[in-house]
Amino acid sequence: MTVPIIIGSLSNWLLPLMLVSSDLIFPRLNNFSFWLLMPSVMLGLMNMLLNNSINTGWTLYAPLINQDFFTLNLIIFSLHLNGISSIVSSINFISSVFIIINNNFFMNNLTLYIGSIIITTILLIFSIPILSSAITMIILDNNLKMDCFNPMGSGNPILYQHLFWFFGQPGSLSWSPARRRHWIPSQLQKWEIFWSAWER
Repeated sequence: MTVPIIIGSLSNWLLPLMLVSSDLIFPRLNNFSFWLLMPSVMLGLMNMLLNNSINTGWTLYAPLINQDFFTLNLIIFSLHLNGISSIVSSINFISSVFIIINNNFFMNNLTLYIGSIIITTILLIFSIPILSSAITMIILDNNLKMDCFNPMGSGNPILYQHLFWFFGQPGSLSWSPARRRHWIPSQLQKWEIFWSAWER
């Protein structure tokens, strides 16, 4: 949930301000991603309130053979909705930055925050489908007995860990824009950040 909170809310508020625009390029796409996020949050909260909620931790590591199918499917569907919402938001942010920049700015005039948003959203667009495929294989493993991660069949439980951390490493970089928020007051006060002198 850090991706929609940090990338979504901060970027929806700060990106148009920093690009001197009234809104993002595709406001309906922005609205669509928000309305996809709401059912995702509701399903996640409903899963926590159930008596036999999922107890696998935040990584959903296999084996999940003793988990309740309903709660596992509920949390995976919630993660799918969250992933679609994040991908749609990322596409909107990237297209907004590049379309507005082509009209008003040059790429070398980008602030550090906008640059970190571009890099983070590109990483999210490439890494979220990997997580979606991994949790889809969990659904196939539990509901249809496909033995994707079950070593009793022909599956490999280590495969899920590799797929998860292929998502997890770029996902940890989603904190990058939050670390770059110190750039905004420095731009307003005309301070010089210590590494901007090295770029000249």
